Amino acid sequence: MKQWCVYILRCGDGTLYTGMTDDFPRRLEQHRAGRGAKYTRGRAPLEPVYRESCASKPEALKREYAIKRLTREKKLALIAQQQYITGEDA
Repeated sequence: MKQWCVYILRCGDGTLYTGMTDDFPRRLEQHRAGRGAKYTRGRAPLEPVYRESCASKPEALKREYAIKRLTREKKLALIAQQQYITGEDA
């Protein structure tokens, strides 16, 4: 069974990109190689700052949509909360 996730990347220009995938390492490499989303092309470097596991593709789609609707401030709070819980620096 595939493991889906929703992720946020911080782009080189400081903007945030939200996406979803069933293979995060592959998808990140696609973004970095310029073969990912049109939005991330030319916005390198791309730094993963948030990732959340989802049980299914429909769940990941719903969560991606919900995150995309958040304000920038709320996305940054979500990122900060995950870093606090996991102890990761982003």
